[in-house]
Amino acid sequence: MNIKKVFNKNDEYYTPKYAIEPLLPFLKPFKKIWCPFDMEWSNYVKMLSKDHEVIYTHKDTGGDFFKIEIPECDAIVSNPPYSLKTDVFERLFEIDKPFAMLVGCLGVFESKRRYNIFSKNKFEVMNFDKRVSFIGADREVKVNTPFSSIYICHNILPQQIMFREIDKTNV
Repeated sequence: MNIKKVFNKNDEYYTPKYAIEPLLPFLKPFKKIWCPFDMEWSNYVKMLSKDHEVIYTHKDTGGDFFKIEIPECDAIVSNPPYSLKTDVFERLFEIDKPFAMLVGCLGVFESKRRYNIFSKNKFEVMNFDKRVSFIGADREVKVNTPFSSIYICHNILPQQIMFREIDKTNV
């Protein structure tokens, strides 16, 4: 696997609660969920911990997704580093566990490598009615992205494409 070893300093943005809520009903069957790009205070960790056992790892605490042993889990859920999404999807499909990754949809299928990854694997998409405003590294500032975000999932959603509304008041 061709793994980019350098994380981009602009990759560290956090997901608001309203972008996690539409996914929650589809995660009910899973007991143990791994959040591989998250810290203890992440909204994924906090929200998923209500109904699931959550394992969280982060590169800053020694949990480099590309180097660590895969923890025992039923599903993998997170918002991966934007600049590493191709490498992340390649590894996720190799791991072959159900997953849901929130990514920018702009160009997600536009590269020969990603084309090959997605054309050879089963996946689902959850699309939102509004753009997600991510939380900045200071955990205060909302960052309005110039693109829409979608969940790319594998063995999570009951349909290949689903549409969900989000309520942006629950940050």
